[in-house]
Amino acid sequence: MNLKLLFTALLFSLISYAQIPAGYYTTATGTGYTLKTNLYNIIKGHTDRGYDGLYTTYLSSDRDYYYENDGTVLDMYSENPTGIDPYTYSTSVSSDKCGSYSVEGDCYNREHIIPQSVFNENAPMVSDAHSITPTDGKVNGLRSAFPHGIVASASKTTLNGSKLGSSGVSGYSGTVFEPIDEFKGDIARMYFYFATRYENTVAGYSYDMFNGTSNQVFTPAFLSMLLTWHAQDPVNTREIARNNAIYARQNNRNPFIDHPEYVQLIWNPTADTVSPTAATNLAVTGTTSSTVSLSWTAGTDNIAVTSYDIYMNGVLKTSVSSSNLTATITGLSASTAYSFYVVAKDAAVNSSPASNTVNGTTGVVIPDNENPTAPTNLAVTGSSSSTVSLSWTASTDNVGVTSYDVYVNSVFKSSVSGTTAIVNGLTPVTMYSFYVVAKDAVANSSLQSNSVNGTTTVISTSCASESFENIPVNTANDATYTTRTWTGDSGLNWTATDARTDQTLNAKAICVRNGSLSASTSADGIGNLTVTTKLIFGTVSGTFTLRVNGNSVGTIPYGTNGVSTTTTISGINIAGDVVISITDNSLTTNRVAFDDLSWTCYSGGLGLETLSQKDFKIYPNPSNGDFTIIFDDANGTHSIEIFSLLGQKVFEKNNTQGSSISVNNLQKGTYLIKVTKDSKSTTKKIIIN
Repeated sequence: MNLKLLFTALLFSLISYAQIPAGYYTTATGTGYTLKTNLYNIIKGHTDRGYDGLYTTYLSSDRDYYYENDGTVLDMYSENPTGIDPYTYSTSVSSDKCGSYSVEGDCYNREHIIPQSVFNENAPMVSDAHSITPTDGKVNGLRSAFPHGIVASASKTTLNGSKLGSSGVSGYSGTVFEPIDEFKGDIARMYFYFATRYENTVAGYSYDMFNGTSNQVFTPAFLSMLLTWHAQDPVNTREIARNNAIYARQNNRNPFIDHPEYVQLIWNPTADTVSPTAATNLAVTGTTSSTVSLSWTAGTDNIAVTSYDIYMNGVLKTSVSSSNLTATITGLSASTAYSFYVVAKDAAVNSSPASNTVNGTTGVVIPDNENPTAPTNLAVTGSSSSTVSLSWTASTDNVGVTSYDVYVNSVFKSSVSGTTAIVNGLTPVTMYSFYVVAKDAVANSSLQSNSVNGTTTVISTSCASESFENIPVNTANDATYTTRTWTGDSGLNWTATDARTDQTLNAKAICVRNGSLSASTSADGIGNLTVTTKLIFGTVSGTFTLRVNGNSVGTIPYGTNGVSTTTTISGINIAGDVVISITDNSLTTNRVAFDDLSWTCYSGGLGLETLSQKDFKIYPNPSNGDFTIIFDDANGTHSIEIFSLLGQKVFEKNNTQGSSISVNNLQKGTYLIKVTKDSKSTTKKIIIN
C-alpha cells in the first residue's frame, strides 16, 4: 500500500514551485528529447561534494521527519510505512555507518541507484546525491548491481518487504530487485534524473536497463515500468524537501520532482488520453476499531490500469497499484461511519469515473488490560571486558509484545525489540545481575524474568590482529577493483572498497586504490596500531588517514614503488567499542597493499576503571538532555568530563564539591561520563533521547 501524502495537481504545483529558484527552468522549453537536452543544460556542472561528502548531505536530505518523525536515517530499503521500522540508524553515531555487515540492521552505507560499476566509479556520478541514497549495507549488497524491476518469484525478501528474484518485467529475463510500492516513484525519478544529467555520457554505459542511446536511454521494457512507477507513486513532501536539501549542497535540482509532468513530455509526448472504466463491486470486507478493509473488481483501459485512488468521505486517502484489488484503510476512529469510493488511473494519469460508494463503520475499542507473560530462560551467552550478552525465551500477550526492558543490578538499562541484548559500558572483572521485563503496545508490563549473573572479563593487551590470509580467492575478479568482505583473524568482519586481492606483501594482502579498509566494532578500545604498507602501482609516496569512530587519529605513510613500510601510531587511547578505518588516499591513483595490521587494547585515560561506579549515580538515565550526577561522598571533590562516542569532550567541570551537579541541554546521542576523585576515575554511559 502506498501511504505517501498525495496531493491534488493544483496543490502540489503550488507547494513544489514555491521551492524552485526564480527563473531556474526558464529555458526548459519544447517536448520530447529537445526538452531533455534543455534540462541537461540547466542541471549539468553541479558542485561535486565528493563521495565522503554524501554523509554530510544526508544530514539534511535523508532524515525521517515523515513516518516515525524521529530524525533517524530515512532508508528506502528498511522503512516500514505502516508500522515500526525493523531497525534504525542515526546520523550522529559513526558506528552506524558501514563498516562491515553480516545481517540487516548492522550499518548503513551509500546506495547507487544506478550501480557505480556502470560508469566505472567515475566522478561526478559516483557522488551525485540525486541518485545515491543512504541504505542498509546488507540490503545494498543484496541488491548489488541488479536492475530495479518487478519480481515474479522472490528468492530473498528484506525485512521491509523489498524483494530480489526472477524478473516479471516483460522482455527481460534476468534477476531484478523490487523496492516496496512506497518508494517506486522516488526511484523512477532518480533514473530519469540520471538519464538527463548525464546525457553527454550515458550512451556509453552498459547496463541491462539502458539501450545505448543518449535520448531515450532506457529499453522499452524498463521505460514502461519506470513510467508506471512514476505515475503510481507521485511526488510527495519528502522528495521535495530532499530535492531542496541537495540543491543547497550541489547547486542543481532533480527537474522531475519539481515538474513531474516533464516525464511524460519527454518520454511519452503523444500521451494516452483514453480514461479507464470505473472499478465495480466495491465492498467492505472487514472492520476493526481502527480499520476498514475494501475489495473491488478491476477497471479496464485501452493500455492498462496502473493504480487505484481510494477516497474516504470524498477526500483522497491513499493509492494502491493495479496488482491490488483490495486495501485496508488504517488510523480510523472507533465506532465511526465512513464512506468510500475508488477511482482507476492509467500511466498517463487518466482517471475513471468513481466506483460505487460503500459505507463502513469501525468497531468499538476493547481496552487492553492484560499483562504479557514473564520472559523465561534468561541466560548469559557471552561477555567481554565491557559487555555481557543475554538471550531469553519470548513472552506472550493477548495482543502482542512490543519490547523488553533490560535491568542491570535492578536498574533499567535499555529496551530492545527482540529476545537478545548486549549490555555494554560495564566495568572489567565485575559481576552483574540481570533480569528482563516484557511490555506491550500500551505499556502493560510482565513480571520480571528469572535473574542471572554475568561477569565481565579482564582487558586484554592485544585486541586485534589481521594477516589478511582469510581474504576469499576468486581468480575471475581478483584483479578487479571492487568491494571485498571477509571475516578476519580476530573474528572481526572486514570491508575493503575499491580494492583488489591479487597482490602480496607478506603472503596475502589487500590492495586499496581510492577506497577504504575498515573493521567491524571491536570492544576494549584501542591503544596503539601497527600496519605494514607497500606501494604496488604508482611512483610517488603518499599517505592514508587512520580513523577511529570516524575521527582522524593519525596518518599511515607508504613509500615509493616496491618499498615496504611498517608504521606504528601510538597514543590513540580511545576506550570502549571502536571501529577503525583507513581512508583518504592522498594520491587516489596509487594502489597500496596493506598487511600485518594489529592494535593493542586501551589501557588508561577515559575509561580507566579504578573508582567504584557505586560512588556516583546518574538520574534520569535515559534522559531528555537534562540530568543530575549524584555523588555518594557529598564532601568529596569531583571532576566531571563528558565525551561523545567519537571521543569529543562536550562538558567539563573540575574540582567541584557538593552532593550533585546538574547537566543541561545535551544533544541526542550516547555519551560517556568520566568522574575523577582522588586521582581515581571511572565512566558510565548515558543515553539522551
